Amino acid sequence: MTIRLYDTNARQIRDFVPLTAGCVSIYLCGATVQAAPHIGHIRSGLNFDIMRRWFEHRGYDVTFIRNVTDIDDKIIAKAAEQNRPWWSIGYENERAFNDGYTALGCLPPTYEPRATGHVTEMVEMMQGLIERGHAYEADGNVYFDVRSFPGYLELSRQELDNLQQPSGVGETGKRDPRDFAMWKTAKPGEPTWATPWGRGRPGWHLECSAMAHKYLGSAFDIHGGGLDLIFPHHENEIAQAKAFGDEFARYWVHNAWVTMAGDKMSKSLGNSVLVSEMVKTWRPIVLRYYLGTPHYRSMIEYSEESLREAESAFARIEGFVQRVVEKAGPVEPSAEVPPAFAEAMDDDLGVPQALAIVHTTVRQGNSALAADDKEAAVARLAEVRAMLGVLGLDPLDEHWAGETDRGDDLHGVVDSLVRLVLDQREAARGRKDWATADAIRDQLNQSGLAIEDGPQGPRWSLGPR
Repeated sequence: MTIRLYDTNARQIRDFVPLTAGCVSIYLCGATVQAAPHIGHIRSGLNFDIMRRWFEHRGYDVTFIRNVTDIDDKIIAKAAEQNRPWWSIGYENERAFNDGYTALGCLPPTYEPRATGHVTEMVEMMQGLIERGHAYEADGNVYFDVRSFPGYLELSRQELDNLQQPSGVGETGKRDPRDFAMWKTAKPGEPTWATPWGRGRPGWHLECSAMAHKYLGSAFDIHGGGLDLIFPHHENEIAQAKAFGDEFARYWVHNAWVTMAGDKMSKSLGNSVLVSEMVKTWRPIVLRYYLGTPHYRSMIEYSEESLREAESAFARIEGFVQRVVEKAGPVEPSAEVPPAFAEAMDDDLGVPQALAIVHTTVRQGNSALAADDKEAAVARLAEVRAMLGVLGLDPLDEHWAGETDRGDDLHGVVDSLVRLVLDQREAARGRKDWATADAIRDQLNQSGLAIEDGPQGPRWSLGPR
């Protein structure tokens, strides 16, 4: 089946046809590094990590570019506020973003260019746009003339006459208030670079157009980012790139937000949940399950209750994996995923439907274990591992090995203590003192331990919090 994706520009799901057979090129708007990431930021990286993994599973060679915006108004403002160099703010938070991506199991991008490393390409693009009559210099600023480009606002479906283009301090000399800045003239205390029009710094939109052209050429397959980037950022990227002569992106894919009380999670609203803090309370693989398994176009309303539900759901999967490995030893993932899982993923990355196949397969595997059908249980685990690998959630993957190893030095001690209590429970059951046996089990459950009775006796595992 052909992979199909919802194209924001077309407002419909389209069959994916790559520019080059067997290859996929993706540009994702990455971090603006004025502060450490919250889980809303990392959700975008996770969604496109799953997209990338699915294309690779389908046999495509993927080039995945995720940029870093390391200079913009917010970074400069933070530097002034904290009395620090702008580049130290950017580098510190770039590392925090990469730590977050890594913690939640995102594969590294093919290239991760920084905006400040591509000023030469930006100047070349501006020169080309001025020569073609799409841009002009005024007071050391360089602006894009929106009326010169007939396709402007096709992505966001706005009317030019009703447009209110955001402007920054010092953006003087515009011919039309709706024109947007590609280059901003030097201001006291700000970082600057030399250009034919004087010293200054790049505008946000120009950075991505220049970097996409540098790494993916004049045309590429997919441009991704959050819904909030459709306007003005992606609209202005399109205008610059196409007016320059590029075909630019052929598919536009946007992920939805993580919200709190209905509002988009953002630093400005003061409602952000930092990844660095979340991983102290929740296992990173559970956070990945929570953020990565809803459909990428669906909003996620953050709550601890929904996180606990995700933890419990993943614990059922992980428990099955552990039981089969204990019984049969290591099991390699299947080469192929079940057809129903593939069908769901091919249909606009239908992760919720695909995940339902995972849970169904887990239930079948648990039934096989209960029937002591080792061969069937092993077959189901091979399928489960293949599916979880696509989602980046295979607990046996080496990336998550540190999670299962955490606390191993205490595991033997805890096991001995729990075994003493379980022996007391077994003794109570032996004398048919069911009330005492049930009370012991309830007490262990309240302590965060899940107890399962099997043919070989009771076994314990960490249950959902």
